[in-house]
Amino acid sequence: MKRRSFIKSSAIVSGAFLMPAFLKPLEAMAMSELSGYKNLVIIQLSGGNDGLNTIIPYGNDIYYQKRNTIAINKTDILTLNDMQGLNPNLSALKEIYDQGWMNIINSVGYPNPDRSHFRSMDIWQTGSDANQFLTTGWIGRYLDSNCQNSYSAIEVDDTLSLAMKGAKMKGIAVQDPNKLYQTTREPFFKDLVHDHNNADLNEDNLGYLYKTMIETYSSADYIQNTSKTYKVTADYPATPFANQLKTVSKFINSGLKTRVYYVSLSGFDTHVGQQNQQGRQLKIYGDGVAAFIKDLKQSGKLDDTLVMTFSEFGRRVEQNASNGTDHGTANNILIYGGKLKKPGIYNEAPDLATLDNGDLKYQIDFRDVYATLLDKWLNVNNSQILTHNFAGLDFV
Repeated sequence: MKRRSFIKSSAIVSGAFLMPAFLKPLEAMAMSELSGYKNLVIIQLSGGNDGLNTIIPYGNDIYYQKRNTIAINKTDILTLNDMQGLNPNLSALKEIYDQGWMNIINSVGYPNPDRSHFRSMDIWQTGSDANQFLTTGWIGRYLDSNCQNSYSAIEVDDTLSLAMKGAKMKGIAVQDPNKLYQTTREPFFKDLVHDHNNADLNEDNLGYLYKTMIETYSSADYIQNTSKTYKVTADYPATPFANQLKTVSKFINSGLKTRVYYVSLSGFDTHVGQQNQQGRQLKIYGDGVAAFIKDLKQSGKLDDTLVMTFSEFGRRVEQNASNGTDHGTANNILIYGGKLKKPGIYNEAPDLATLDNGDLKYQIDFRDVYATLLDKWLNVNNSQILTHNFAGLDFV
């Protein structure tokens, strides 16, 4: 096939070009061999979730003074200690918390915070300073320096987030392993994979496309044939978010050789009518995560799994005139796992009295959370991945 014809025809598999290069064929891997890896699951709440109405500082009167119409009633809050409690829409997580499988890290942020959704999300996904612009994600750089196969990181979606993109390697985006497998078995795709030759592979652009397709073909076979060996029997809510977590459970329990999984839930930009909008999203989140954690506990995988939830920023302390909240700064991070060193509330509740122009002051740099995950869970030196060497925390 001529170059021009190939490029034109390859639109049919454009989604596959999100799939990165693999350094060796995957078919040779034994399907029955379990990885024994510690799994890291990252949950992104897109839109800037309001942490103060998620983990509520009900013991601080300032909370009710600043939020006279959107504050959660004390009688509805699921109390965790004498200062903080769960939003009632997170009732499914109370059992998880009581079992010691949940950790709350308050006031997480970074110096000179940015209130733009896009820029702040880039900062969180790349692990950069506020004035630093990186083109690789922190998980992508982990792949570059410590992994030989891009399936070491999977995003359960049709597209790949910046966090998963390295300079040499990228994670792989797979929402439905069977759909990916069937796509790569279409005659056009299959013929191109089997008809390539060494000359094709040595040709710059065309070679790259051929190589991408060959490796996508191989990875689709591995993921499909490995994951189909396990059927999830636990009950999950009938939501797309819960289905993402159910897919992650399938991957983990089938022994897929993956270290990092990435899922997301949007809808947290609550400028207007926050209570109902955020409440709906928190229930979707809490019910899905609770089902996932219980599923992993039942299958014996919770001790080998760590789950981190983040959002690109929190909201301002004081509500706005539309019964909502505007973009803020520091926020809470939620950690789940069967081997938490310090379950419960990790540090003091946010300081609502000493603000920075109406916003919370961060107390913990989010990259110290990342450093902990890298050093103590993925067993790599965080200085290889992050822009500085961070001391890390003590939650695991």
